[in-house]
Amino acid sequence: MDPEDLRTSIPALEEGVYLNTGASGPCPESTIEATTEFVHYHEAEAPTGEGAYPAAFEAFEETRERVAAFLGASPAEIALTHSTADGISRVAASVEWEPGDVVVRTDLEHSAGVLPWWNLERKGVETRVLETAGGRVDRDAYKDAVADARLVCFNSITWSHGTRLPVADLVDIAHDAGALVLVDAVQSPGQTDVDVTEWGADFAAGAGHKWLLGPWGAGFLHVREEVCGDLQPAMVGYRSVEDPDAAEPSLKPGAARLEVGTTNPAPYVGLQAAMDLLDELGMETVESHIAALTDRLKEGLGERCLSPADPESGLVTFTVDDPEATVERLASEGIVVRSLPYPDAVRASLHVFNTPGDVDALLDAL
Repeated sequence: MDPEDLRTSIPALEEGVYLNTGASGPCPESTIEATTEFVHYHEAEAPTGEGAYPAAFEAFEETRERVAAFLGASPAEIALTHSTADGISRVAASVEWEPGDVVVRTDLEHSAGVLPWWNLERKGVETRVLETAGGRVDRDAYKDAVADARLVCFNSITWSHGTRLPVADLVDIAHDAGALVLVDAVQSPGQTDVDVTEWGADFAAGAGHKWLLGPWGAGFLHVREEVCGDLQPAMVGYRSVEDPDAAEPSLKPGAARLEVGTTNPAPYVGLQAAMDLLDELGMETVESHIAALTDRLKEGLGERCLSPADPESGLVTFTVDDPEATVERLASEGIVVRSLPYPDAVRASLHVFNTPGDVDALLDAL
């Protein structure tokens, strides 16, 4: 497997130039097949065979193990969710908040890292927004902001600028202040080699439908083992507890206590296939390919580029006179990028399936 093999296996790339993986990555055919074949098995064969529920539960546990291996975690630390926003919201609904508690977030957060804390205002929780500059966090300002925080939320790679935040250092500062840390990690797995144990964060939320090139509906949440037992989920179901038929049910000891009930197992099977494909390709290949393409694009953009000159991710943000109109015009020419609410700019996403020709097509169109 090499980048060209991957490219030819992605049906969405047969026409046009796709540069929007930071929003949603196109699935390879093998991932689509793994997903749809499991739907057929689960709905057509399992009911009169092993049973629909045993088949689903086996898929869930296999996915939990696969995600744990991909992230450098233990299976007990992985909760299966539907998306990054779902994972962050489950954390927000599981901490036992007190009036006056403070959540600190940056001004770079996606709505997934904004709305759950806004929703907690009705419980008397205060949200403090840390201002940043150029996609960077000032560590002294950060240290002051988190000094009395209950929880801190930030991106591992900013969706707005493509900058990599110093996750482990920011986690250490927050922990020294006694705060929990939640990392919106969705822009990292699939384009960088992630080991969540090196980050040390209490929570890391992600999803399979971006850089992992998996199907929609398969998300994951890493919960550090030491904090699992403190979580009291607002919603519980038969997947949250050890024995749902017990007279006195008890929550599962690990991250699975945040799971609730029946859900479609097929996207999780597709996520396994997507991770297998990236492992076959090799993350070193992925990272070097993205870096080379990013260099090419930034050189062509010149002063219009708002992302760091030295590549930190495949997300490249740049200025144009009218971002929304430019995105529409490029789409009409078969080039898919997106506009951003902040900064007022356009963002291109370069992944391992993209080529120098894709970059040149964008530059020529601009």
